[in-house]
Amino acid sequence: MAYRKTPGEIQRLESAREHLVTRATDVVAEVGWSGASVTAVADAAGIAAGSVYQHFASKAALAVEVFRRAAGREVDVLESVLDGPGTPVERLTDGVAVFARRALENRGLAYALLVAPADTAVGAERLVFRRRYRALFAEVIREGMAQGLLPPQNGQVTAAALTGAIGEVLVAPLGAPEEDDADELLAELTAMALRCAGASPSSARP
Repeated sequence: MAYRKTPGEIQRLESAREHLVTRATDVVAEVGWSGASVTAVADAAGIAAGSVYQHFASKAALAVEVFRRAAGREVDVLESVLDGPGTPVERLTDGVAVFARRALENRGLAYALLVAPADTAVGAERLVFRRRYRALFAEVIREGMAQGLLPPQNGQVTAAALTGAIGEVLVAPLGAPEEDDADELLAELTAMALRCAGASPSSARP
């Protein structure tokens, strides 16, 4: 008869896996993907390096899990804002501001998610999530056009431009000291997003 893990053993393994992913995320935020070796992650988690492979087949598999979870949280937050109350233009403004502010509040992790050098598997995940961001922006732009708040345009193209521009604008600030003027950056970034979509700044939230 094949051995079956008890519920207690399964729970302990799941708890250990969650702890490992959490600590790996902290390491990535601090030293980037290149510095997040199996040994570094294991040390942060307080386990032997070999124990990492009880939960993940490779360093790349662990990195992908870290990326998916961290990026997934940001997509979920953006989606909740873009699907929230207000006009499409107001929601677009709020979504860009919330995304950027969250990035500036956790600069190391945001830099890792957006641009830090990573292996091929993480690079592939970046493309997947960029498509998810683009789809969210495209939907709110479509709503804005339908309500006459945005001019006729190819919403997919505008959404792709926004997705790329927001990340590019944030790259330098994410590597800068935290005392830079975040409020001014957010104001400029949201104004850029409105111009890109063809909205009047007066149609955004005051």
